[in-house]
Amino acid sequence: MQISANGISLEVDDRGPASGPPLVMIMGLGMQLVAWPDGLVDQLVAKGFRVIRFDNRDVGLSQRFDHLGVPNIAAGGIKHLLGMSVTSPYRLADLADDTAALIDALGLQSAHVCGASMGGMVAQHLAARHPQRVRSLTLMMTTSGARRLPQPGWKVRMALMSRPENARDPDSVIEHFVHLYGVIGSPGYPPEPATLRERLAMSVKRSYRPAATARQLMAIVADGDRTPMLAQIRQPTQIIHGLADPLVPVEAGRELARHIAGAQIDLIEGMGHDLPQPLWPRFAADIAAAAGRA
Repeated sequence: MQISANGISLEVDDRGPASGPPLVMIMGLGMQLVAWPDGLVDQLVAKGFRVIRFDNRDVGLSQRFDHLGVPNIAAGGIKHLLGMSVTSPYRLADLADDTAALIDALGLQSAHVCGASMGGMVAQHLAARHPQRVRSLTLMMTTSGARRLPQPGWKVRMALMSRPENARDPDSVIEHFVHLYGVIGSPGYPPEPATLRERLAMSVKRSYRPAATARQLMAIVADGDRTPMLAQIRQPTQIIHGLADPLVPVEAGRELARHIAGAQIDLIEGMGHDLPQPLWPRFAADIAAAAGRA
């Protein structure tokens, strides 16, 4: 369903008991709400949560921002490396404001919040900018953006920056994502190939907006170091990070735990930068534990 929030239209999926504690789930770079697996959502609903997934602005079925153009990622990256300021079509803080407005539009005073990867960065802003809206915080495979943290290797960077051979051919796009997940996924929990392709095909058929991914990537680059902001986060916080994450190395999770007061951390052997099915019960338990501390 479409909901108007912060002056834009967001696509929202709302599951579980209306009277249950609301859990808003924020997905990562260029990813749609369907990247939160239905099976994980089902486990959270079984724990009593009202689970609210949504497409961030510019991706999936939410409002497009094509009028803002496609940013020069290479130029932005060079400026970032040189310590220069970087501008972006919109900010991660804008996505956080979208989320706060969505919570309000749903008639809720507050919600538990879970963010993955870029969604975790947005969740940090949400907890700091709108503390009254966030009951508890779960940050999955994400980072403060501090420059001192280890960075992904060149193989990972090249995979992330690569493009499908033919962006108009769904099969080519699917193959591109299969390769990407092969690079950043969990070595300890490799997906069944047919299942992975089926999920990717469903996602690509639903929506594929590479220009939006570029705009969101520039927002990440422009956001810089959020470490000073972490001291403002007072909500019960759970950090989940894979020990084998090649895209956001595990030290990023440890760094978040050091800077967010009272944060607890679950470091998972064999987990990379994805949401493997065998770990869904563990994810659900961690999210519920954070909510239980609120």
